[in-house]
Amino acid sequence: MKLYKKSFGFIVATAAMFSLTGCLEETFPEDDYATEKQIQSSPLAISALINGIPSQMAQGYLVYEEQVHETDMAYPQFMIAQTELLGDMYPGGANSGYDWYRTYNTLSASCGATSYFSYLPWFTLYKFIKTDNDIINNIDGTDEGLSADLRAYLGMAYAARAFNYYMLTVFFQPMKNHYTNVTDELANLTAPKVVETTTPEEARNNPRLTKEKMKEFILSDLDKAEKNLAGYKVSSNLFPSLAVVYGIKAKTYLWFEDYENAALYARKAIDESGATPVTAKQWEDPNAGFCVANQAWMWYLHYDAENMGNLCNFTGWMSGEADWGYSSLTLPMIDKSLYDKMGENDFRRTTYLHPDKYDYYQYKSCRDEDFIKNAPAYLSLKFRCKDGNYKKYKDGGSVDCPIMRVEEMMLIEAEAVGMSKGVEEGKKLLVDFVKNYRDPGYKCKASTTRELQLAVLDQMRIEFWGEGNAFPSAKRIQPDIVQNYEGTNAPANIYKINCKGIKPNWNFVIPQTETQSNQILQETNNPDPTKAVVGPIGVGEWAVEKY
Repeated sequence: MKLYKKSFGFIVATAAMFSLTGCLEETFPEDDYATEKQIQSSPLAISALINGIPSQMAQGYLVYEEQVHETDMAYPQFMIAQTELLGDMYPGGANSGYDWYRTYNTLSASCGATSYFSYLPWFTLYKFIKTDNDIINNIDGTDEGLSADLRAYLGMAYAARAFNYYMLTVFFQPMKNHYTNVTDELANLTAPKVVETTTPEEARNNPRLTKEKMKEFILSDLDKAEKNLAGYKVSSNLFPSLAVVYGIKAKTYLWFEDYENAALYARKAIDESGATPVTAKQWEDPNAGFCVANQAWMWYLHYDAENMGNLCNFTGWMSGEADWGYSSLTLPMIDKSLYDKMGENDFRRTTYLHPDKYDYYQYKSCRDEDFIKNAPAYLSLKFRCKDGNYKKYKDGGSVDCPIMRVEEMMLIEAEAVGMSKGVEEGKKLLVDFVKNYRDPGYKCKASTTRELQLAVLDQMRIEFWGEGNAFPSAKRIQPDIVQNYEGTNAPANIYKINCKGIKPNWNFVIPQTETQSNQILQETNNPDPTKAVVGPIGVGEWAVEKY
């Protein structure tokens, strides 16, 4: 009978504290084996194999395993970080220093190889990959007698691994910019590949994959995921389904500018999921808005009340109504210029406080009228406390958080169709989406592919504020970033930066801990963007271009 080596990396993940080679050197008793029959008959083994993926994605203090840095928040750190990178969110509280993520938005503190802002994204994603590799290593996909459940679990692991490498590519593949020196050679590099068969010795001499090799690798994993998940219905959208596989393919093809395939797989994801967009009623629900999964959410994570702290959780950072966590101090608000891009009849405007407060709209909130009246303008009400419980973090913070929604697929399809089949076809998809689901008076004036891309990006930034999903598109199309303008609500000079193309810190630096161990990376690291741009940049001006 086929033997399966039993690994506990998916039950209690070990922190990758020093390098990727540390991920590979965990040892287990030599007699620690289980047969396929034992795995199939053990609820604990089956549960551990698959539940490790969503539980790890919501684990506070995942990398350090203790309270070292408050952005050590597993997947939700990327939701917040990408929103700040875009310049779409500011702290509205009296002391912006409570915003631990502000370096993503300002470049004022270190974001180089020795910073938390390189270390935590890198090791979070490779720790996720370690879990995926453990699952893949313990299920033999070549066994024709493999049960449907185990085959699906294997597919889920391949899907999750592909997604994590996609995220690594988005963050660490450097784009040319005007402020740091990214050569042609460097712009062609992504991240090292670590799979279930990678040895410690290989990991110590493991170069970054080229763009083409990374694309090939991610799509190969997704092909395996598609094959293993075909015809299988997941028990919950906590786990990647076949529709999610199609969605990750759409995102991957879009990143690599294969627009025809991006459009194809975005449509396949929409059709396979059967999902429909979030409604106005759901969006505004003061007890369940963006904290309870609904028919639009294709993939999400969940916070367990018994396994979360009061600070290191998504709601405690992003709910403008919560009276616990850092959000009560940072008071997260939307950038005014992004708010102004929403039409007067766009119900998403009601997510954020207009300066005229109740004279403008009767906001639905779990807080009283005085709270709304005294809150800063543009405060976000998008991410609600569960059941409106803004006082107790274990109750109000035990929420669902979206990873992939059907709306993202619809917007990907609009851009990708426009780029592959013509502006008018793409514009029609964009207008249909916004008019039918968000703003009945929406008009799009785009007449070129560039204008269409920017129009789609505007809708992505609005739709996925706080979720981060617009960032990859922004990095890809380089829209120019303007945070200092007449009437800006940027709270301090360090936020008031205007960059042509992209901000230089959109290219994350590989952490020194990794380059010291895997020394081949030392000559191919991304340039340090720290203080390459320093605010304030004058209204109507751009930061000084250096490259």
